[in-house]
Amino acid sequence: MVIDLDKCTGCQTCVYACKAENNIPVSKIPDRTISWMDLLTIVEGEYPDVKARFIPRPCMQCDHPPCTKVCPVGATYRNDEGLVGQIYSRCIGCRYCTAACPYTVKYFNFSDPSWPAEMLASLNPDVPRRPKGVVEKCTFCHHRLQKAREQARAEGRELRPGDYVPACVQSCPADAMYFGDLDDPHSTVTQLARSSRAFRLLEELGTEPKVIYLSEVEWREPHRS
Repeated sequence: MVIDLDKCTGCQTCVYACKAENNIPVSKIPDRTISWMDLLTIVEGEYPDVKARFIPRPCMQCDHPPCTKVCPVGATYRNDEGLVGQIYSRCIGCRYCTAACPYTVKYFNFSDPSWPAEMLASLNPDVPRRPKGVVEKCTFCHHRLQKAREQARAEGRELRPGDYVPACVQSCPADAMYFGDLDDPHSTVTQLARSSRAFRLLEELGTEPKVIYLSEVEWREPHRS
């Protein structure tokens, strides 16, 4: 995934698309909000010269995820496609993975999942409801990948670029998010990842995150003689 911070307006559409798509429960406990995609807001300067910068932050889907190394029961793992998954039925709630994640994108379900009555009919039947006592996280909408793969198999073809995108990418009104195969040298995400603006969060830790950001383009008012 590539996120262009120069395009991001901080509207949080990606945040709420993720909540709706993945049946993220409404927490009854203060300060225990669960949000698989969150939005970091950085405010720079002082009034009236104030600038806000926004950084959407899903799971980084690291190539060397520290969370998988500390889980004693193998509930969090990295699959062959490079996605860091979560086996909810195996999780014992020790929360070692949440402590090991430097991006703080894993959430422990402190209470039984609940939703307002008017939201129950809108829950996604393709996504399980996680029980109390397990750790949950962004999966790049892996259920969509499974559905796209089944559709391609039924049509007797290979999976094509664009067959599968996460809900956050699909919903972004500013087209600030891109999704594709980083192993494909011709894909859009691979070409953007080679940009001089490209960077990764906390890349000095060696986790090799697969979420790549494009820094903002600094605009300067032209000099007037």
